[in-house]
Amino acid sequence: MNSEHPTITRFRDDHARRGGTGEIVILPDSVHTAALAAEALGCEVGAIANSLLFDADGTPVLILTSGAHRVDTVAAAARVGVSKLKRASPDFVREHTGQVIGGVSPIGHPAPVPTYLDSWLRRYEVVWAAAGHPAAVFSTTYDELAAMTGAPEIEVD
Repeated sequence: MNSEHPTITRFRDDHARRGGTGEIVILPDSVHTAALAAEALGCEVGAIANSLLFDADGTPVLILTSGAHRVDTVAAAARVGVSKLKRASPDFVREHTGQVIGGVSPIGHPAPVPTYLDSWLRRYEVVWAAAGHPAAVFSTTYDELAAMTGAPEIEVD
């Protein structure tokens, strides 16, 4: 494990601490989009839980959304109770998650980040999400993801 990227190790430790039961998979190539991840894993793009970090006037907001959806930022902002959600800069993402865009996991951040879960992900028996690095993913279920993150369910589109 000495050669494992530190962000994957941090994710692995937090995953175990939170009782995660899914498999952590390190893929040979970066899967920084839902389509690439779905292709590599042989699943539907909708079963990929994208971890999208938004900037709400300087406060991070993480939305775990199905790869089949685009987040309607105006509607989602109203649903999570903020005035505006804007795409976070790479520096903002790294500052608040300790991870890079394309590899942001739902957990394993330096400090808690308000998190919301796309109701669409309920449709899948197995959900895949990033494990702290663009080439690392993990399997989970909707219920386990909700329990590990404490994220309330919202509609994102």
